Amino acid sequence: MDNKRFAQYKSIAKSIIVDGTTKLDNALDMMHLLETLKDDEDIDFMNPEVLSFAMDTCHDFVTAPADHMATTSEDWLNLYWHSQLFQAPYRFDAFCRYMEMQRDPMKRFYEPRQKTLGVVVQDLQDLEDDKIRFYGLSLPSRTGKSTLCIFFLAWVMGRHPERHNAMGGHSGILAKGFYEELLNLIETSEYTYAEIFPELLTNYPKNRGIVQKKSADLFTINLGDPDRFPTMTCRGIDGTWTGAIDISAGGYLYVDDLVRDREHSLSAVRMENTYQEYLNKMVDRMNDGAKQLMVGTLWSVLDPLERTRLMYEGNPQYRFRRIPALDEETDESNFDYIVNGFSTEYYREMRNRLDSPEWMAKYQQKPYVREGLLFPPDELRFYNGVLPEGDSRVVSCCDVAWGGGDSLSMPVGREYENGDVYIFDWIFDTSPKEKTLPKVVGRIMGNEIRQMRFEANNGGEMYAQYVDERLKENNFKCSCSAKKAPGRLAKMEKISQYAGDIKRNFVFLSPGHRSAEYQKAMDELCMTVQVGTNEHDDAADGLTQLADLLNTKVATPVRIINSPF
Repeated sequence: MDNKRFAQYKSIAKSIIVDGTTKLDNALDMMHLLETLKDDEDIDFMNPEVLSFAMDTCHDFVTAPADHMATTSEDWLNLYWHSQLFQAPYRFDAFCRYMEMQRDPMKRFYEPRQKTLGVVVQDLQDLEDDKIRFYGLSLPSRTGKSTLCIFFLAWVMGRHPERHNAMGGHSGILAKGFYEELLNLIETSEYTYAEIFPELLTNYPKNRGIVQKKSADLFTINLGDPDRFPTMTCRGIDGTWTGAIDISAGGYLYVDDLVRDREHSLSAVRMENTYQEYLNKMVDRMNDGAKQLMVGTLWSVLDPLERTRLMYEGNPQYRFRRIPALDEETDESNFDYIVNGFSTEYYREMRNRLDSPEWMAKYQQKPYVREGLLFPPDELRFYNGVLPEGDSRVVSCCDVAWGGGDSLSMPVGREYENGDVYIFDWIFDTSPKEKTLPKVVGRIMGNEIRQMRFEANNGGEMYAQYVDERLKENNFKCSCSAKKAPGRLAKMEKISQYAGDIKRNFVFLSPGHRSAEYQKAMDELCMTVQVGTNEHDDAADGLTQLADLLNTKVATPVRIINSPF
């Protein structure tokens, strides 16, 4: 590559955009410069440095503040679309935008959903750029995950028509839907595929369109020269793969929703059979250097996507993305799209209707095992937020955490004379101690808690000391103590030991009356299993410590006196 000439291009580009301001004439000069760069045979346009410079500069000038005295909005809109077309073969985000340029804005798929799906688009760009070789995506149903991935496969097919790819799902009906949607993107005039990849027409002048060959019976599409294996084959896992499908180096295996429905997910035998078919039918067709895109809603821990995550999480070549229906911090919808979105109210109502394990799996992307649940929702007691009258005392315990994914768990309850404990407040926070410490102190004072016990493990004794010092600074009297908790295995035994007491005596706020962190604590509690692996057990642990505190009998001295009778 002629590095000297490339340096001259960069110098010219720098002179066109000055102080972040772009005038129309300058922008036209920039577009001309970029097109000249692209046509310069001495410049390697696929060189990462060249491509990055061209794409970034193109993005900069169309988003820089415009001098509206010198142009009109229509001029800038034309330049914007020109720049998106320029980038579309190389950047997936631009491809998604330009593909729908001619569509009514209210009918477009990507732009109304870009706020949420933008991070997925960047992940898919990294997959195509070989930064990763496996991408696992988990989203709730009807949020656009499959459509976005079909856009992605259409993009890579145009970029590399000579490569072989395969799309698979739980059935042939699903595969037919993939096939028809791909053809719709590639062939119909509603989309601009031919503009983005004009070489697919010019390279094959005898053909009347982009698609060189297709089969509605086999669900195959070929954009390149005739070959034994087409550019794309769509097939259900129940169809024939061996000998009929090849996934070449650089090609993709796209797996979408191998689990048919809830009934399928509840059968351990069917889930195991599905996993083995996935390995022996689908993965077996991948050549060395092929990549994989796996998408679905996580129904169960036996789901092939979840099993793959457990096996490879932490491997930098594998990336797993989960986006829940309701944000775990704000309890607001992540999919309140401008068009055909799902509001916070919609998801909260759905949460109230479904049992917790099903809600967590289908909507929050946290798979479950129904067998062995310690705290299923139908075995817990709930109240509507109005505390009973009568004598009571405020009680609380704190399972300390210092961040790093674990949650500080501090349930606060009112204990009544009949033994019922109404959990009316709950701190459940993954933040570091700098943020949780003032929250704990404030909640102790606000709820007038006079006795607190902290778990002493992992610095909990020091945390209790910090809290005690802050309370004294505020002249608030509260007895703070710390107690060692058992190890992880013994901890689960203790949680199981007190599970009955918690279900009998503890009364929780019903859905609709909970704060976001209270809801998060309940979600984790209802997913706790006795047999198997719990990613976190902080909610159950906090309640167990509170139950243990209430069960502790305080010894008092006994004095013998003479009977007065």
